[in-house]
Amino acid sequence: MDTTYKDIVCGMDVSSDTPHFTTHHEEKYYFCSKHCLDKFEADPQSYIENPDDKHSAQCTIGCDHHTASYTHPVDDKTTAIYTCPMHPEIQQKGPGTCPICGMALEPMMAQIEDSKDEELHYMNRRFWISALLSIPLFILAMTADLLPSLLPSWLSMQTVQWISFFLATPVVLWGGWPFFVRGWNSIRTWNLNMFTLIALGVSVAWVYSVIALFFPQLFPTSMQMDSGLIDVYFESAAVIITLVLLGQVLELRARSQTNSAIQMLLGLAPNTARIVREDGIEEDIALEEVIVGDILRIRPGEKVPVDGVVIEGESNIDEAMVTGEPIAVTKRKGDTLIGATVNTTGTLLMRTQKIGADTLLSQIVDMVAQAQRSRAPIQKLADIVASYFVPIVVIIAVFAFAGWWIWGPEPRLAYAIVSAVAVLIIACPCALGLATPVSIMVGTGRGAAAGVLIKNAEALETLEKVDTLVVDKTGTLTEGHPKLVTVEVKKGIDESELLQKVATLERSSEHPLAQAIVEGAKERNLELGKTADFRSITGQGATGVVDGVEVAIGNVKLLESLGVEAYDLPDIAEQYRQEGQTVMLIALDGKAAGVVGVTDPIKDSTPEAIAQLHEQGIKIVMLTGDNETTAQAVAKKLNIDQVQAEVSPEEKSKVVESLQAQGHHVAMAGDGINDAPALARAHVGIAMGTGTDVAMESAGVTLIKGDLLGIVRAIKLSHATMSNIRQNLFFAFIYNAIGVPIAAGVLYPVFGILLSPVIAAAAMSFSSVSVITNALRLRRLEL
Repeated sequence: MDTTYKDIVCGMDVSSDTPHFTTHHEEKYYFCSKHCLDKFEADPQSYIENPDDKHSAQCTIGCDHHTASYTHPVDDKTTAIYTCPMHPEIQQKGPGTCPICGMALEPMMAQIEDSKDEELHYMNRRFWISALLSIPLFILAMTADLLPSLLPSWLSMQTVQWISFFLATPVVLWGGWPFFVRGWNSIRTWNLNMFTLIALGVSVAWVYSVIALFFPQLFPTSMQMDSGLIDVYFESAAVIITLVLLGQVLELRARSQTNSAIQMLLGLAPNTARIVREDGIEEDIALEEVIVGDILRIRPGEKVPVDGVVIEGESNIDEAMVTGEPIAVTKRKGDTLIGATVNTTGTLLMRTQKIGADTLLSQIVDMVAQAQRSRAPIQKLADIVASYFVPIVVIIAVFAFAGWWIWGPEPRLAYAIVSAVAVLIIACPCALGLATPVSIMVGTGRGAAAGVLIKNAEALETLEKVDTLVVDKTGTLTEGHPKLVTVEVKKGIDESELLQKVATLERSSEHPLAQAIVEGAKERNLELGKTADFRSITGQGATGVVDGVEVAIGNVKLLESLGVEAYDLPDIAEQYRQEGQTVMLIALDGKAAGVVGVTDPIKDSTPEAIAQLHEQGIKIVMLTGDNETTAQAVAKKLNIDQVQAEVSPEEKSKVVESLQAQGHHVAMAGDGINDAPALARAHVGIAMGTGTDVAMESAGVTLIKGDLLGIVRAIKLSHATMSNIRQNLFFAFIYNAIGVPIAAGVLYPVFGILLSPVIAAAAMSFSSVSVITNALRLRRLEL
């Protein structure tokens, strides 16, 4: 049963099914993080004696335990987990607001259907009602201030103020109520944020105006107009709230678009599948009813329901939605199918292998969601600045108020209030906080649509710094499926007979090169015989008896151990090795008979990818277990910068470590289990999606389509996303650096310019929207 404990430091609820920290001090106490535990142990008595006064959600900043789940009492029907885009460590069941920044929480996982955004609807309604009241209020106030002659004779200035009061008060107290609640919570928990400044600024303007309206005699005569009235700022308070509401509406709409990649991915899966029963009857069933081992039929134009393998038929499959590749792939018996891809031509029968959360599509969605919630190291800069920013702004507002009141022109108090309110409003740090997370969300989503899965934001940021790429040859540069390309026999030996006997022998071996020889024989329609006395000799080759003939295949050491004279076979083999082939010597009945050469074809995309990587200034290092000659031949053909041949799986990690010691930022690309240590050791591990799950788990980036062009896309995405983040941070910093001094009145002595709180509110609202809009440009990035 789920039990909830109260964290005595921050006041958050800690669920029993979530990892937590505990300590004993007369009784047992539970904490959401080590940060809170340390604060408690530093001064336990103060928290025990005054727990309510000490509660502070500040614990979530810098927590060592980032997976703490902060739960609040919600309706039992609410199961969705919500989080803050700026503080992903904040998680709770159901919607709400972030205890740190006050922003509306959003679902951790987007839904397939466009569910109604309650927060957007809530803010939208408040905005339109506030706008209906604020527009006539603004027109009335501006007319009274600038063109009073246009007002009817019966409408006195006092009446104008009373009308302004009745129009502004609902906007401030009802329309702005969410901001006051969030502002109060920020002060109560000492997590000062944008709503702290909004609440302070608007409340000062409105309270001052109410006092001026009801008690004008409290003010000095120098502030009174001819009628004895005092200037009021009801229109400023109301319009500020309305503009902030508009900013919230635009921001919420834009934020909803950042999840479009996940929504698109979720929408790819079909709702039904056509199952073929054992008795041959076919019927459509819900996707949830499909189990592993079911036989499914995919007709032309239909989507592949789940992951599986073709057991009958041939067709072209459009995999662009998950690999980013526009060219359809031909699928035949034995080929794998990815769920949500589209069957374009023929009919296929498939056997399901992975369903539900195990499918590639589900793994992609989960990885994208996790990456979007992760925090890039560059965000630490914004967090540090934001933590000091609000208190500094409040101090600046106080100094601006004092400066105008002491040295400003009459009416000094009015000028002081206007400048202080403008400083508080324009300095809201929302744009600064949003600068990094929205770019990460959009960037990782764009990458997923192009077949580049980013595990976390740190990998995305680190990838930009990479100057050296280490690649495993087999399966990364090459197809990973060796093919027989050469058969050369000694004089008097029949080529087909030699290949038939060698292939028969190799059929007993599990080595990939042996399988290539067997497949080559089958392609030539050779009928294989039977093998007796098969023996595999590690590091040398294999021997056996095929149809009464002693057959040996391997290297020179094998022939020497058998007492066979190799003659010119080693020289012939070396010639083929220089062409990039792996060559084996053959002996029949104790005599040298010929050689066979096997090569792993280079992927069509590899030369182009290497050229593009070189253009980006990246050094390519190839690792391979092949001998030096073969490795150098492949490297020369592909223009690879450095080669490490005859490298064992254990040595790959050491090569990466050596390059790092030389000061290089290293990315490692691989696809096998033996690549996992090197992938984990590299600054960024890049796993080919065609490889093993272990490799994908060890890597920071996974390429669904396993070729080097995916790495080019990943690096391009990293550069674009980090550039976008820097642009956002620049906009946010410059905006505040320029806006705050102007709002404080530094231009007034020279130019007579004093920033209106209304203009400050408009600038503040649209600064956040501009940051999000800039981040959304990543959705159109060409990869």
